[in-house]
Amino acid sequence: MSEFQAYADMDLIGLMKAQNSQAFEEIYRRYWRVLYSITYRRIQSREISEEIVQDIFASLWINRSTASIQCLSSYLSSAAKYKAINHLAREMSRQAYAHDQQLRSERKHDNCTEESVLLNDFTGALEREIEKLPAKRRQIVRLHKNEDLSLKQVASQLGISEKTAENQYGKALKVLKLNLRHFTLLSTAIVVIFKFFR
Repeated sequence: MSEFQAYADMDLIGLMKAQNSQAFEEIYRRYWRVLYSITYRRIQSREISEEIVQDIFASLWINRSTASIQCLSSYLSSAAKYKAINHLAREMSRQAYAHDQQLRSERKHDNCTEESVLLNDFTGALEREIEKLPAKRRQIVRLHKNEDLSLKQVASQLGISEKTAENQYGKALKVLKLNLRHFTLLSTAIVVIFKFFR
């Protein structure tokens, strides 16, 4: 049994900031399964979920001296949630691009398929909804979606914290999902595009 097992979270944070690796290991033991569950519920991939959780803990240790943590469980849970959202957003972009490329190829043989019309409608609606977002939120979405920048890079470019960028991006996704929800009822062909909104 670890001597740190009875320690409160804030005590462990203080020890970790003082470079106590055993306190960090106790945090890892205490929260690994919780973060894995949060991530796996959204991604449904054991391997990717494990990688994300490992990244969270690596970042926690690397940034231990500068991280501002008021509540460890909330801090780590938020990190897991936003990293899962970011992964799914990137995956959605890749799948949408591959799907679009497939449609372009099929259009050579069939110039007017129902799928292509729906996808074009969805793309147009998505752009219109993005345009309605508040200026800063819209800028974050466009940099992340169109420029393929990580949210950390977006934050650096806009001079804001990574947490702020993640929060604003998460809020944008919720609004877009709500305003575009009717598309999921039209065709299963575009359901994959909404996977990252969950």
